[in-house]
Amino acid sequence: MTAYNDVSLMIDGTWTKGSKGRTIPVVNPATEEVIGHVAHAETADLDRALAAADKGFKIWKKVSAFERYKIMRKAAELMRQRVDEIATIMTQEQGKPLFEAKAETALAADIIDWMAEEGRRTYGRIVPARAENVYQLVTKEPIGPVAAFTPWNFPINQVVRKASAALATGCSIIIKGPEDTPASCAQLIKAFVDAGVPAGVIQLVYGVPSEISEYLIPHPIIKKVTFTGSTPVGKQLAALAGAHMKRVTMELGGHAPAIVFEDADLEQAVSILGANKFRNAGQVCVAPTRFLVHEKVYPEFVERFTAYAKNVKVGNGLDADTKMGPLVAERRLHAMDTFMNDAISKGAKVQTGGKRLGNKGYFYEPTVLTNVSPDSKIMNEEPFGPLAPITPFKDFDGVMKEANRLAWGLAAYAYTKNTKTAAAVGAAFESGMVSINHHGLGLPEVPFGGMKDSGYGSEGGVEALEAYLNTKFVSQLGM
Repeated sequence: MTAYNDVSLMIDGTWTKGSKGRTIPVVNPATEEVIGHVAHAETADLDRALAAADKGFKIWKKVSAFERYKIMRKAAELMRQRVDEIATIMTQEQGKPLFEAKAETALAADIIDWMAEEGRRTYGRIVPARAENVYQLVTKEPIGPVAAFTPWNFPINQVVRKASAALATGCSIIIKGPEDTPASCAQLIKAFVDAGVPAGVIQLVYGVPSEISEYLIPHPIIKKVTFTGSTPVGKQLAALAGAHMKRVTMELGGHAPAIVFEDADLEQAVSILGANKFRNAGQVCVAPTRFLVHEKVYPEFVERFTAYAKNVKVGNGLDADTKMGPLVAERRLHAMDTFMNDAISKGAKVQTGGKRLGNKGYFYEPTVLTNVSPDSKIMNEEPFGPLAPITPFKDFDGVMKEANRLAWGLAAYAYTKNTKTAAAVGAAFESGMVSINHHGLGLPEVPFGGMKDSGYGSEGGVEALEAYLNTKFVSQLGM
């Protein structure tokens, strides 16, 4: 098995410890054992990172898009070559099954490739002038050094979108990585460094998240902020960035409705929704969260989905037959209990699951709830775990009112064989991403982002690169 090593900071092309030598323990969520430590950045380290990012930007912005593309493509190939090693590290620190970790690592390579290619196509344009001998040019320029803040649930996927968009457009970046899952994130940065990204272009730091964000965001060197995480924290960081007129991308929480109409293919709906509900133990921002099922097929759907949940093999992610690993930390077990106790106290019925599995490791049973009160915590706050509340509905207008009731609008799903219904529900969802009759989100070439309290901006598609570019207009009178 791949050894888990302590994780250092990356500053100005060098892997280094924090200036005071402090570290943070890293725990394997399947065994509760401390498997390593990650370096803790101090203010002095952040100052070094900022100076390096400033220097790196001045170098990288002058590198041609074609040369940047070649370096990034090499990084993608290194990720593919190292899939097995990186995935094992990710499973050890995050818990997800090995096949999920491998898929995440492979997807990272695809994202790097796509961003690298698209970075060669950040075209400007010539605008026809009203006067003779006047040339009107619109150009795209890199915005400058970026501060990126990333979560633990997808420790590579969340970082690679930010880093790849920044590098492809000519920006430097300081990444505040996830302390729960630092090593797999560091492996991604190592691939970029090994591929030849110049010193200072990409930095990686860890520490106290609030202290790092409060120091980096207002700093005059930083020109853009990108954050993936909870809505409350996102609002705080966006307000801080706004006070200093920093460009911001926010990919925040969700509470995705999944509507199953009476004419849906139930076998298909259960299979796809079940896989995506329990993927990564439900710790997915776009996971289906509120299952809204037409009353005519509600009993059958509940029966089928409950059977699916019961058959999900929970265990150590390194075991070949594991389909769902542990939650990332003990705090998430307590969060699940809070949701469950609240739902049950308000009349919810547990069809399966509902409690911790065993007494070692942060394992929680795949859980299905029915008779869930609309005012239950789980119907109003993102559980971020393997809990599936299923509620019946009667008509289209009623279910769309419920689907759009909450402040979030990240992802939404629907299942129907009727093309008119599909078109209507697609138009009616107040969500940044909608997927009907399949799960088609998160590809490199398509937008990834939400609306309302789920944030703004995109981390996929051409829109992702636009967020790292300034538009400049130059009007020149010929001599």
